[in-house]
This record gives sequence, C-alpha cells and structure tokens, in this order.
Amino acid sequence: MSLKTLVDMCSHLQNASKAKLGLTSFRSTKHSMLLATALHRAGFLSTVYRAGPTPPSEEDMLSRPMEPVTTANVSSRRLWLGLKYWDGKPVLGTCRAMSTPSRRVTVRPEELARVVRGFPTKLDAGVVQGLTLGECLFLDTTEGVLEAREALAKKVGGTLMCRVS
Repeated sequence: MSLKTLVDMCSHLQNASKAKLGLTSFRSTKHSMLLATALHRAGFLSTVYRAGPTPPSEEDMLSRPMEPVTTANVSSRRLWLGLKYWDGKPVLGTCRAMSTPSRRVTVRPEELARVVRGFPTKLDAGVVQGLTLGECLFLDTTEGVLEAREALAKKVGGTLMCRVS
C-alpha cells in the first residue's frame, strides 16, 4: 500500500468518526479495500461497499453485490464505509498510521508477540508501545492485511500499517 494513501485513510477515518458521520467514502484501491475489510472484521466499521461517486442506498448495499472494477470505471470507484457508534460515541476513536512515507516500520513475529502482550519493543525504526485494552494493530503481511493477533497466530510479520482504538 502506498504509505501516503495509508496516512490519508487513517486521518480521514478519524476525522469522519469525530464528525459523527454515518457513511463516508474513500478512493478505492486494492490496499485501501484490504485495510477496510480488516477494520470491518475487527468491528470498527459496519459496512464496506465499493460503488460510484454517489452514496449507495442501504437497500443497494444489502441486496446488490459490489460493482466490479474495470479499466473503464476505475477512476470513479469509491469505497463507502459505514462507521459504528455505541451510546453516541464512535467505536473508532483514534486511527494512527505507524508507517509513514519517510519511515517504514517492519516487525518480525517474535517482536510482534511482545507488542501484542503489551510490552514495548525496540525496532530499527524506534520503540513501538505494546497494545492496550481495546486497541488493534494492523499489518501488511504476505498473507494480506491482518490484525496483529491474526498475524501472530499465522506466525508472520510485516509492515505496521495503523493502530486503531
């Protein structure tokens, strides 16, 4: 994933969540779709749907399959992301990019195990704080975009993408 796209997506999701939007859109790329589905699996997003420049209706999202991306429509496809709220508060509170365009942070499975258990870990790119209660860490691995606990179960490392709580 382009690290600039990752940083843009993290800040967009955080701002949309603070503004209490129910539905927001982001440009559709392969990696932004993978991150959005990982966030959906983790419970931070209610829906992930790829459509055109206008927001789809709830009926369309439930009954119709996502539009395929072709060379003719690739520039106009958007990811429509449904945000979740609990007792008036956003489920996705903060979304911080761990890797930036100037600094890519990679982690091995041994180091990832320490981070998941809550211990700070020193990497080549600096110190990564351990996960706290209700926090998720997403990685770009050879298996796709995975949450840290999923990556640890598969014993793979990768590039740290974002930290969400």
